[in-house]
Amino acid sequence: MDSELEKSPLWGVLVEAVHCLPTYKSHKSYVKETILQQKPGVAAEELSDRLGIPLGEAMVILEELKAEKPKAD
Repeated sequence: MDSELEKSPLWGVLVEAVHCLPTYKSHKSYVKETILQQKPGVAAEELSDRLGIPLGEAMVILEELKAEKPKAD
């Protein structure tokens, strides 16, 4: 994974903070199993509004799930 976000020196700090949130794992699972099935191209801003979560958490979840996808050749 080598997105523009990850090039920022603060990206690691954001990821660490998000991983400490008590609801992070359940939010990530819900996004993977429900939201992305309904709307694969959902934006972080929309996800944040839809779930009532911080924008940073939405960004981290989407980046991590994007990295988990197997690459089609």
